[in-house]
Amino acid sequence: MKLALFSDIHANLPALEAFFIDVDRHQPDAIYCLGDLVGYNIWPNEVVDQIRSRRIPTLAGNYDYGIGRGIDDCGCAYKTEEEKTNGQVSISYTHSVIRDEQRSYLRSLPAHIRLEFQLNNDQLHLLLVHGSPRKINEYLFEDREEQSLWRIMEQSHADIMCFGHTHQPYHRILQKETPEGIRYRHAINIGSVGKPKDRDPRGGYVFLHLNKDSSSSEKGSIQVEFIRFAYDVERAAKAIENSVLPNNYAENLRYGY
Repeated sequence: MKLALFSDIHANLPALEAFFIDVDRHQPDAIYCLGDLVGYNIWPNEVVDQIRSRRIPTLAGNYDYGIGRGIDDCGCAYKTEEEKTNGQVSISYTHSVIRDEQRSYLRSLPAHIRLEFQLNNDQLHLLLVHGSPRKINEYLFEDREEQSLWRIMEQSHADIMCFGHTHQPYHRILQKETPEGIRYRHAINIGSVGKPKDRDPRGGYVFLHLNKDSSSSEKGSIQVEFIRFAYDVERAAKAIENSVLPNNYAENLRYGY
């Protein structure tokens, strides 16, 4: 089985359109979206409509949560006063253009999606979240201490945990000796379709490959494939520059940070 997982579109319609062209070419068995459809660009309604038209199971991201409830806080961890000011412009703009139907959809999105597989004699639990199982806007960066990451996954009964929010893709395989032998857990950040932050302006997403031998006791039995695709970055950047949104966001798209 090949699952396509994507996240963090952030109202970037050109990136989403290019993603659909790319992912359709690979013909996955299922597609899931891990949230943050809106914010930072001019197409929140169009992005929501594209996701809905394809009936893609979708989580609420922290930005979706705020916009869906009419809250003037996206739950973002801005580090400087300039970032906070720019962020307020973004959330105010999104509130001003989002339509009632699309806002209601964002408000209705679930926090988690859990899938349980019985592929062999070992149950395999896949958990999809936006930030973490504990908090929608918790950042799980790649340098997270292994014991902490293991504990988060153990408490949420996840053998595989996929998430976004940081916009920086990675795959970490954690291992621990248990009474039943060595057990592995897979923590996978799927990156961002519409606002990458890893110095690569291309959009990104993940294929998760599972087969009849996939198991939490076999390290290499779960395969993660990171996909990058080109899109019309200038169209997305120019849209920002022609709006009230901060021009910094256009530069973020051009340089992937």
